[in-house]
Amino acid sequence: MTGSYPNTRLRRTRAAGWSRKLHRENTLAPADLIWPLFVTEGEGVEQPIDTLPGVSRWSVDGIVSKAEEAIALGIPVVALFPNTQADRRSDDGAEAHNPDNLMCRAIRAIKDECGDAIGVLTDVALDPYTSHGQDGLLNDDGYVVNDDTIAVLVDQAINQAEAGADIIAPSDMMDGRIHAIRMALEMGGHHNVQIMSYAAKYASAFYGPFRDAVGSGGLLKGDKKSYQMDPGNGEEALREVALDISEGADSVMVKPGLAYLDIVRRVKDRFEIPVFAYQVSGEYAMIEAAAAAGAGDRNALVLETLLAFKRAGCSGILTYHAPLAARLLKEGSDD
Repeated sequence: MTGSYPNTRLRRTRAAGWSRKLHRENTLAPADLIWPLFVTEGEGVEQPIDTLPGVSRWSVDGIVSKAEEAIALGIPVVALFPNTQADRRSDDGAEAHNPDNLMCRAIRAIKDECGDAIGVLTDVALDPYTSHGQDGLLNDDGYVVNDDTIAVLVDQAINQAEAGADIIAPSDMMDGRIHAIRMALEMGGHHNVQIMSYAAKYASAFYGPFRDAVGSGGLLKGDKKSYQMDPGNGEEALREVALDISEGADSVMVKPGLAYLDIVRRVKDRFEIPVFAYQVSGEYAMIEAAAAAGAGDRNALVLETLLAFKRAGCSGILTYHAPLAARLLKEGSDD
């Protein structure tokens, strides 16, 4: 009778690989991934980012190649972030409204070459365009002003939608911007452009490499604690999500990821809406550092952390490891 009792049932289902797959509660696929890409000026340009090993900024022609790579790997969406030249940055972030800015040129190039074979998600916030590195406009006291910023974000969002963006992703955390952007999109005839709101974006220590990548890190004056969320707050995240849903968000995002999986789970349990998470630059860099130090196997660390997002309730994950993960999943390395 050994091995036949109910208390050994779980061990029996784990005994063989086929059985583990059969009983797996959560799965990860390339279609769950969104690949963040950094765009820079020039042609034929690749600029490795020191604080993000293995990640580069690409000129527009290179971004198109990366979009084609994503399609081949089964990754459904790329997310674009521009590295705006210093002479195009200003206190009011006016370059965000330029229909021929770096972001818009990249959007058009991808859509011209790839059409609807891939989705293009675009960041809406002013930090890639401001000379002070903040996500919004500042008053004379250096405080980010909410309502004046929203007006600029609306123009930025429409600019990107007209260039061909499929998903507008406001990451600024201004109050009321989702309603304003949704209304402007509808009035502008962009009825099918989605809004993925950064609804619970925390004032985190994990953003450093990203700020290097978009060129805002050395410019940032002060911090972003007056409009990004306190890491100690969970109930506030639910209130923020509820507001963004009521204002017209099609999906919501929690950022960062691994340190806030409890927030992902609570949002998923509370609201009937797709929830995404951003495995941010600092999280990516930690995995790369651990692998480089021999503290863990890179492939295993990548797939395990991404699966944790799915288990917490994510519909998808923004991750710089997207191409690696997609290749591993296609090779069946997730067992």
